[in-house]
This record gives sequence, structure tokens and C-alpha cells, in this order.
Amino acid sequence: MDEKEVAMTRKAVQPSIILWGWTLSLFLLLSYVLCIVFGLLVPASMHMHKAWAPLLPGFEWLTFTGFLAGAVGSFAYGWYIAIVVIPIKRWISGKMAVNE
Repeated sequence: MDEKEVAMTRKAVQPSIILWGWTLSLFLLLSYVLCIVFGLLVPASMHMHKAWAPLLPGFEWLTFTGFLAGAVGSFAYGWYIAIVVIPIKRWISGKMAVNE
């Protein structure tokens, strides 16, 4: 790859990571909030907060700091996924295009 192709690839990957970072983060945050609302509406036997606690450091059921920690964690996971997965997807796509 020459310098021009590398520069074009970087320009293409960065907006994709930003787009997917926001998309995944907002999706996970919305899902988290909907799960909290679901937990408030259903009996305790149907709650899922015990499953979230190990995945969201600082999360505690029905505390403001716990809710905030879970929201921040959910949002951060979206960015983590985008930062890791998009370059891997680009790399695999590039390898498959070369093989065709």
C-alpha cells in the first residue's frame, strides 16, 4: 500500500469508528435504561440486575450512583466494541477482497 492508500484508509476507518461508536453506545445505553424500567415494573423474580452487576462495575440496583455507573459502563462498552471491531472488520474485508 502506498502512502495515498494508507491515508484514504485512515480517513474511511475513522468516521466509521465514530459512527459505530455513537450508534452502539446509544443502543446499549437505551437498552440499559429500558431494562431498568422493566425491572421497576415486574416482580423481583424477573429482575436482571444480578446479571448486570459483574459486567458493569459500580452498578447497584436502585441507587443513583449505581444507575449512573451502569449508564456510563453501557455507553463505554459501545465505544469499546466500535474501537476494537471496526478495524478488525476492515482488515478482514481487505483480506477477502485480495483473495477474490
